[in-house]
Amino acid sequence: MKSERGIGLLALIFSILVIGVFIVFSIYLIRMDNIVRDKFEGQRWDIPAKVFARPLEVYTNAPVNQTDFTQELKLLGYKNSESYTKSGSYVTSGDELYVHTRGFDFGDSVEPEQILKVNFANNQISEVSATKPSSTGIARLEPLLIGGIYPQHNEDRVLIKLKNVPKPLIEALIATEDRNFYHHHGISIRGTARALVSNVTGGKRQGGSTLTQQLVKNFYLSPEKTLKRKVNEAFMAMLIELHYDKDEILEAYLNEVNLGQNGNYSINGYGLAAQFYFGLPLRELNTAQQAYLVGLVQGPSLFNPWKNPEGAKKRRDLVLNNMLVMGYLSQQQFEQETARPLNVIAKPTLGPARFPDFLDIVRRQLRTEYQEGDLTNQGLKIFTTLDPIAQIQVQDAFKNSVSRLSNANPKRLKDLQGAVLISHPENGELVAAVGSTQDFTGFNRALDAKRQVGSLLKPVIYLSAIESGRYTWASPIEDSHITIGSEGKSWTPKNYSGGEHGIVPMATALANSYNLSAVRLGQEFGVSTFSNHLKKFGVTSNIPSYPSIFLGAVDMSPMEVMSIYSNFATGGFKYPIKSIRAVVDSNGRLLERYGLSVQKTIDPSAAYILNYGLQQVMSSGTGRSAYNTLAADLKLAGKSGTTNDTRDSWFAGYSGNYLSVVWLGLDDNKVTGLTGSSGALPVWTNVMNQLRQKPVNLRQTENVQWQWIDRATGHLSAQGCEGAMYIPLLRNSVPRQATACGLPYYQVEPVYNPDTENTQAPVDPNDSIENYIHESETEMQRDLSSNTQIISSGRYEN
Repeated sequence: MKSERGIGLLALIFSILVIGVFIVFSIYLIRMDNIVRDKFEGQRWDIPAKVFARPLEVYTNAPVNQTDFTQELKLLGYKNSESYTKSGSYVTSGDELYVHTRGFDFGDSVEPEQILKVNFANNQISEVSATKPSSTGIARLEPLLIGGIYPQHNEDRVLIKLKNVPKPLIEALIATEDRNFYHHHGISIRGTARALVSNVTGGKRQGGSTLTQQLVKNFYLSPEKTLKRKVNEAFMAMLIELHYDKDEILEAYLNEVNLGQNGNYSINGYGLAAQFYFGLPLRELNTAQQAYLVGLVQGPSLFNPWKNPEGAKKRRDLVLNNMLVMGYLSQQQFEQETARPLNVIAKPTLGPARFPDFLDIVRRQLRTEYQEGDLTNQGLKIFTTLDPIAQIQVQDAFKNSVSRLSNANPKRLKDLQGAVLISHPENGELVAAVGSTQDFTGFNRALDAKRQVGSLLKPVIYLSAIESGRYTWASPIEDSHITIGSEGKSWTPKNYSGGEHGIVPMATALANSYNLSAVRLGQEFGVSTFSNHLKKFGVTSNIPSYPSIFLGAVDMSPMEVMSIYSNFATGGFKYPIKSIRAVVDSNGRLLERYGLSVQKTIDPSAAYILNYGLQQVMSSGTGRSAYNTLAADLKLAGKSGTTNDTRDSWFAGYSGNYLSVVWLGLDDNKVTGLTGSSGALPVWTNVMNQLRQKPVNLRQTENVQWQWIDRATGHLSAQGCEGAMYIPLLRNSVPRQATACGLPYYQVEPVYNPDTENTQAPVDPNDSIENYIHESETEMQRDLSSNTQIISSGRYEN
């Protein structure tokens, strides 16, 4: 009886244990199942935001020469070939180019893959033919990838769809890694048993994994090699096979597998690996290249092509042999592919960002508008304003110019640093940026180097004078000693030369950057007027309230200086400097388009007249050395800047289509010995010489007249008269008196001369000056020499 009770108790306990094990196992499976499904059906990967340059637009009369066009193709990885049957190839025939484009999804539009026939003449595209012409007449190459914003675990990948994966790669993968892939249910019984025995007995660690198990290992589990992890791997592999079909599993594997390391960044998936090792999209690889990528699965570091090219080739050939054995390659194909060299690129293309200074500007703008997680794991596409050809040319010219200056004075300038920014003034788009003469360290001098700007701010003083209507460029102003009291202290500015220049025309004072005349003029309009202008122009740095700011005693970054000068270059309009055109999410949906934003900051008439003064700086003042390199007919405008003891050297200036700012100095703020003209200007000139410039052509408003004015007195004069200068001025600031030489051409008051009797009738006070000027113009049109041409009412040009 007791025996039967004991057996019954044991049976009960056994049943309870079995039920308990079943429940625990069920809970375990449910937990594993939830883990598998949550990640596989959710956001599988953290995809870094990818940052692209502007796409090159191809259309008839586009200002792109054949050399730059070809360079852009090479940057994009296009191959110069004998035929253009494959995407990513081009053929050159004299002035004619055939390009088989790759196409690109921009999110709000898709550029098709097509063949372009591009003809060049007169340094531009003369004609374009396309197999898939667009309604706009514009074709776009795919934009150059210039960098990414990566997640904290430093993974990177380019997602690919199974339908776009070349067939040889899949065949190579199946033949080498899992020949029974389409027939098993997630695990290989033989391989798993072998791995379990080896791991339990302490033998050599083994995988024995199917592709599904490899996916589980990389996708879900830690890299530790334990019995528990192996069991989890097997069950999770079977659960994946239960829920998802083979194609879904294979596509996930192709995007997940680790195929190398690029510094701190892991190379995941075949899409990115193709770019990393060969600099090409996956679909443009030949069979041997695809086989090499498959061979990397067993050891990316072991078969590193740059460190172990012989071992890498042997591994590739083994994969090709597997394809031969499985019937995926014929003997002839096998021999053809094994005869190929590895043909990896000389240097990985996915190293540090190609243009780190520009990318840093983009990152900073993005982080003011997006959360960090959106930038590092949502797969955003960031389309920027960067012109890669201009960037390369500018940064090379900049570094070469700075190097020449350093070599000329190695003791003092060995560590000379600088920054340069280039933008299109008409829309504020940043074209190129360099924040260092060396490798990027995180300190971007284009944004972070806030240094005193010196004479760069003088145009703001002269703008106030023009706006007042009391001054013209011919107005005589005093350049002499002045002492100003401020907050119980006195300040006595000096000219750079140390002397004084007496009474000079206002245009001469700006062109030669006289300090004393600028301070005197600034004092007339006040510090607050000066500061308000700077804030209106986009300065965000703290602006001191003492008079020395008239001579640039205020710290600004090159970006802030660009913001100021963009108002001058546009004729009085402020376009915020921008580095981004559009942001698109991983589904191709346009999140943000950065359109034109414009604000009127200067009356266009005053801006037009100020532009003349800045052009005089270039033609006859501190910027005149640029004319030895750049064409005079560009009518360039600009201003140099030099700070106390020559610690900082600046130049800011513009053509009709490019605005450029250059700063040079030492990070420790020591003396450089470089003025704006001897340091920054040669760099600025070399940089601007790399770009295709258009002449400055600001619109002349109805409120502006061109007149001959006497530089000594500021009175009306005439062509051919001694001291006459031809300048634009506001209609209400046209003088009402004329010199003796100019008097015959005007019905205005004569200049009183006690030594000469003058019977000229006085001005009728009831008549307007415009009527007098109009009548004088009619007479001048009759009497001035034949080389004077009347352009429009009130305007004369030689």
